Amino acid sequence: MSARASLALIVLVAASVLSGCPCVGTMTDMSPGLRWWLFSKYGAEAVCPEMVKQGVALHLDDAAPAMGRFFPAQCSYTLDDARQTITVNVAGTGYGFVAPAKRVGFSVSASVEFRPDFRIIDDDMYVWAVPNRVVSGPTFQVASVENPLVDLATNFPPFGSLTATFGNQVVAAELNRGFTVIHNVDRGNDFTLGILQPPARPLHPFAASDTSRYTFANETVGIHGEQRDYLGPFEITTPGQSLFLTMSVAGPSVDVMIVTRPVGDAWRDAYQTSKTLGPPPALPVAGGPVAPGVGVALRYPLPPGPYYVVVDNTAAAGLVAPPPLGPLGDAVARVSYLAELGR
Repeated sequence: MSARASLALIVLVAASVLSGCPCVGTMTDMSPGLRWWLFSKYGAEAVCPEMVKQGVALHLDDAAPAMGRFFPAQCSYTLDDARQTITVNVAGTGYGFVAPAKRVGFSVSASVEFRPDFRIIDDDMYVWAVPNRVVSGPTFQVASVENPLVDLATNFPPFGSLTATFGNQVVAAELNRGFTVIHNVDRGNDFTLGILQPPARPLHPFAASDTSRYTFANETVGIHGEQRDYLGPFEITTPGQSLFLTMSVAGPSVDVMIVTRPVGDAWRDAYQTSKTLGPPPALPVAGGPVAPGVGVALRYPLPPGPYYVVVDNTAAAGLVAPPPLGPLGDAVARVSYLAELGR
């Protein structure tokens, strides 16, 4: 979780910053020393500011929808010029869903050393960050467990205890995967777990066909009954821009609520640390129910600033509620979405 967040955002920064360098066209055949110099000079200092901007989806395996999210909140880094590595220290909080514990809130910290590299292919820059070693951690602490009958020692086959499920199966596995980020000036950034060789691209639920829009996220999440997911935050950078959402839902109808980052941070903190569900601390600025079916296109013209897109499958907020718990379990909403910035 923390490693995934750090690694994803490290390479996002490296791609974004290095692509602005006037020598980009000749970088592919540069010596390792010069490539490291470019990263350390143009990319490293922007790592931490970028890291805390957006949450990162969590998966128990690549084929499954996201089952939670991690939000980096603290970050620092050190460079080792002799070894050409960057060590990132990151800490934050998040939430996930695992039966029978249901909603689990947590905090986590780790220090991970990475080796960045990149390659130019036509208009795309492929940026890789390979984990070199885990310096310390991950240190994982459970903040809240929704099901009062579940304790931290409860076994969750085949993962072991609740702490092991999140701290080891999710976090430690991510540490050893690495990331690939594909940066394109027109289409924005695309990233995936593991090392993806060009010209391959990650698989997504939607095709982003409008090249004039910047892609924030393109993924599928699974939201159980009486749960929600806080997507983003996504930032509107200039007046006149809109947040575009393409969404399809399988399962019950869900509420989509757009809230400012301060409201979303407070609401998310309560969700992560309390067993009690509640409405947002202030009225959403936009949103409404989304019924199951093929993708619906939504546009939200918003003032500049960061916003959460909260997908709610609870009776505690919004206009729709999940069906009652039945003999086959709760009603899971499988939500695929594409979030874009444009005019």
